[in-house]
Amino acid sequence: MAGGDEINYVEPIVNASRPATLAGLSLTVLRFSAEDPLLFRLILLIGAIMFLLSSFLIFFYSLYPTRRILWTGTAITFLTGLLCSIASSIILLSIF
Repeated sequence: MAGGDEINYVEPIVNASRPATLAGLSLTVLRFSAEDPLLFRLILLIGAIMFLLSSFLIFFYSLYPTRRILWTGTAITFLTGLLCSIASSIILLSIF
């Protein structure tokens, strides 16, 4: 296997790891928020799910870059996850 071929196989994994890291951070916060309000936990959970979906979609978009629906889905799920993270941060700040 040549050096250039390895990049083609590693790139989708690296692209998918970025939103997956954000999902992991959201789930970690969710794990330690058992006493927080249900709305906060629900928004945080939705955000984590959206980041995970975004991770899968960006992985497959890296493999099939001509599929525009994958890129659109990635953008929508990532932005939804980001908005949920912002909303949960605002809720958390308003509680304390």
